[in-house]
Amino acid sequence: MEESIPLENPLMFRRQLLNFLTGAAVAATATVALYPAAKFLVPPAEGSEDGSLLAKDIHGNLIPASQILAAPPGTRALVAGLAGEPTYLTVREDGTLHPWGIVDNCTHLGCTFPWNPNDNQFQCPCHGSRYDPEGTVVRGPAPLPLKLVRVAVKEDAIWISLWKETDPRTGQKPWWV
Repeated sequence: MEESIPLENPLMFRRQLLNFLTGAAVAATATVALYPAAKFLVPPAEGSEDGSLLAKDIHGNLIPASQILAAPPGTRALVAGLAGEPTYLTVREDGTLHPWGIVDNCTHLGCTFPWNPNDNQFQCPCHGSRYDPEGTVVRGPAPLPLKLVRVAVKEDAIWISLWKETDPRTGQKPWWV
């Protein structure tokens, strides 16, 4: 006599099916409920695909290019650039922005510093380092020129991105890349 293999219990199959459907319904409901909360808590991306960011003021408000370009030639405007680093933008004689901005962090110990229009220099108050208008060291103890960022105006927005090309002041690869 052949031994028969019992078929799976139909009640067990129904129980598994109902458990699966209940779990799927709970997961779908939770996803629908939590998605808006997650979107609210995650800040929107403010940059572009190439890593450039829009220039902002100290309060995080976007700065229109027309606001800075309305200043007289030679003006140095301080904005929040990459990673919120204070960055000087310069208005050129032709009424455009200089293609590079200078990051306001001393290469000696990272102090921020003001632009001194009387001496036409950046002067670090911490240890006395001085830089020319292009960010090259005039007097130490700072060992390196100031970091540069690329500045581009598109429509009325100022885009700031990392300067990756050869440093035009030294002719060498940038130390910050």
